[in-house]
Amino acid sequence: MRRSYCAAVAPIVVALMATPLVVAAPPADRVDFNRQIRSILSNRCFRCHGPDANHRKADLRLDTAAGAKADLGGHQAVVPGKPDESELIARIMSTDDAERMPPPEAGKPLAAEEIAILRRWIEQGAEYQQHWSFTPPQRPPVPPISNTPQPRNDTNRVESSSHASSLKSQAFVPRNEIDRFVLSRLEHERFAPSPEADRITLIRRVHFDLLGLPPPTAQVEAFVRDPDPQAYEKLVDRLLASRHYGERMAMYWLDLVRYADTVGYHGDQEHAISPYRDYVIKAFNDNIPFDRFTAEQLAGDLVEGSTVDQKIASGYNRLLQTSHEGGVQVKEYLQKYASDRVRNLGAVWMGATLGCTECHDHKYDPYTQRDYYSLAAVFADVDDLQSFKGGDSTPTKREPEMLVLSPIDRERIEGLETRARELEGRLAAEGKAESGERKAEGGDNAGLQKQLDVLRQEIETLGNQTRRTMVTVAIEPRKSRILSRGDWMDETGEFVEPAVPRFLKPLDVADRRLTRLDRSE
Repeated sequence: MRRSYCAAVAPIVVALMATPLVVAAPPADRVDFNRQIRSILSNRCFRCHGPDANHRKADLRLDTAAGAKADLGGHQAVVPGKPDESELIARIMSTDDAERMPPPEAGKPLAAEEIAILRRWIEQGAEYQQHWSFTPPQRPPVPPISNTPQPRNDTNRVESSSHASSLKSQAFVPRNEIDRFVLSRLEHERFAPSPEADRITLIRRVHFDLLGLPPPTAQVEAFVRDPDPQAYEKLVDRLLASRHYGERMAMYWLDLVRYADTVGYHGDQEHAISPYRDYVIKAFNDNIPFDRFTAEQLAGDLVEGSTVDQKIASGYNRLLQTSHEGGVQVKEYLQKYASDRVRNLGAVWMGATLGCTECHDHKYDPYTQRDYYSLAAVFADVDDLQSFKGGDSTPTKREPEMLVLSPIDRERIEGLETRARELEGRLAAEGKAESGERKAEGGDNAGLQKQLDVLRQEIETLGNQTRRTMVTVAIEPRKSRILSRGDWMDETGEFVEPAVPRFLKPLDVADRRLTRLDRSE
């Protein structure tokens, strides 16, 4: 049986969000740093007291626990457990414009409730937490639930004079751990669950979720009449097995990786890349693991003995706006392409906006300008130079490319070749078995040979129905340097080697150069 819908998309959700879809609510009186404090500090303080050392003021850093609690010459911005001794509280509550933070000219005054939350956070020990996107996902404990019948009103708000009974949800049998998280949160918010949807609503919901289309009337009527207690589960399995499921899921991924079959600039000429779209659809339908899905796109060309599908997948690296205008500056556009790849890698796989670090260290996240160009260096072996091989800097067609068959045609050819091999085996066996007289008359061999000839012609016809698609071809890596404010004409910056952001765990590649395949594993 195929995995359930939630399980099927879970790897993508984990990769892009790296946080549970449903989490248990923290204790009502406990301040949560990531949920309540980080947004206040980021919006009001990090511009001057955040990760960017070049714009940091007063030697004060509030994005780390060490910086917030450091000795600033007889005082600290944050003294855990002692808000009245914390300079942060003194400054945000000051009535003196010269002392108050954020400064009035910033136009970002703190609201009274925000000040109260900051004070309570310090009272509770001023605990810092790593940003969710940098924290490895962990399976949280399943919360307990009371799951006792409880009347509800039209708004689903539990009405009760007793606090204990108000936290008891309407009778509902949890079928999995996700249900328990949902019920726990409903109890915390003093809500009861809604009744189960009717069958017409259920089949419409699951059709729209998995296929993006409403169910045919006949299927709705059959589902409503089906007495099988497993009818819904069987419906889900049938939809997951549909080729249209992959089409539905691929829509989201193709948007993320900025898929387009035209170049995007100027004349908007064709990009031969549609086989990549088919690869993504097939990947969802085949339910391939997300780590493999990642490796094949970032570095399918580097996989030892790479298959046609893996080469097609490597077309991801070519999914960007390119210019076919005559007379473009090659160095300028190579830098544009490198920047596009880093930005998309950050957005899709890292849940981060890295564009700021093309010119300077990030003001709100721990990414540096060096990190940006080190990531760009990972893609420095992607062959973009064939686009400019005209000699006069006039781009030609978007090579390198290869000719490929569609997945459907490849499957059909495989089936026909299997049938052809069977016929060849039968022909060989009947040569041996028939008498000389029967062979002279032709016997059944003529009929088998005719079938074989027809199959071979079909195979040849299908084999000619190829399409061009852009792929990645590795070349000797170009040198990568840090560009001052992203200026591609500045050649004074330091050279950098491929690397992951420095605040993350480094990859162990011994003494060799890190590759795209290393990053994706």
